[in-house]
Amino acid sequence: MGEAVELELGGRTVRLSNPGKIYFPERGYTKLDVARYYQTVAPGILRALRERPTTLERYPDGITGEWFYQKRAPKGMPDWIPTAHITFPSGRSADEMCPTEEAAVLWAAQYGTLTFHPWPVRRTDVDSPDELRIDLDPQPGTDYDDAARAALELRSVLDEFGGLRGFPKTSGGRGLHVFVPIEPRWTFTQVRRAAIAVGREMERRMPEKVTIRWWKEERGERIFIDYNQTARDRTIASAYSVRPRPNAPVSAPLRWEEVGVAHPGDFDITTMPARYAELGDVHADMDRHRYSLEALLELASKDERDHGLGDLPYPPEYPKMPGEPRRVQPSRARKEPGPTAP
Repeated sequence: MGEAVELELGGRTVRLSNPGKIYFPERGYTKLDVARYYQTVAPGILRALRERPTTLERYPDGITGEWFYQKRAPKGMPDWIPTAHITFPSGRSADEMCPTEEAAVLWAAQYGTLTFHPWPVRRTDVDSPDELRIDLDPQPGTDYDDAARAALELRSVLDEFGGLRGFPKTSGGRGLHVFVPIEPRWTFTQVRRAAIAVGREMERRMPEKVTIRWWKEERGERIFIDYNQTARDRTIASAYSVRPRPNAPVSAPLRWEEVGVAHPGDFDITTMPARYAELGDVHADMDRHRYSLEALLELASKDERDHGLGDLPYPPEYPKMPGEPRRVQPSRARKEPGPTAP
């Protein structure tokens, strides 16, 4: 697999062992290919990860081998990579790595990291999200083009409720993500409530195309707005992250005029470097914006006040939350016996 090589980035030297190890057999891409890719987009991915507690999705033997999520900072992590102490819904906690230098991405790549999953918080305040992340997830019978059409309507919704500006990117699969930088003064619960309000408004506008239904059996052939991706400890792949699919696609930041024109297959570890060299990070100004959620939270209050629309189910591993409806899928609930008459 070749002798170790040393890569320079941001004034640091990172040693890469087994550079010839095949990570993507179908295309023959190696560990070194992945590391070289991250070198070319280093400023962009650092912008997406900077100061954020980050979970690593690791594939030490490539995408055909075993893989795992690493939430706790790996042993032996250099002291120039800081950490943050974060708490999970279970009550357990961990110290997660928080990249502050470009070389931290290369260091993680040395240990088989393909995808980076940053929290929507900074290490200085791990309880206050500074991004509203909206995940447009195609369900069976739908595809990326459907997600793109929903994203364009979502853009209008965001603008109408608070003049919010979203930053779209491909998921690296069939979906789209839209990130909105927000003022870090709301809790995870409030941000999730804002995401639910967005989803309900989208359902009203595109009832045959979009759904916020948590239970798969109710979604149909529609784009699912996964509001639970805003729950505490839920993360979304960062911009520029490599995804573990045969062609080594990447999560690509887009300009709005590219939504519905560009497709996920356009962006992989061999094509993104040229795009980055030409355009740079098209989301480079994202951190210069901070928006208020007040209009969306008022919409959530209006939905509850006028239509009786309260909270929605959390993921199954979460403790029961105040005001949450029963976590029972509808078909199962219909089969459960009702109360026995006296």
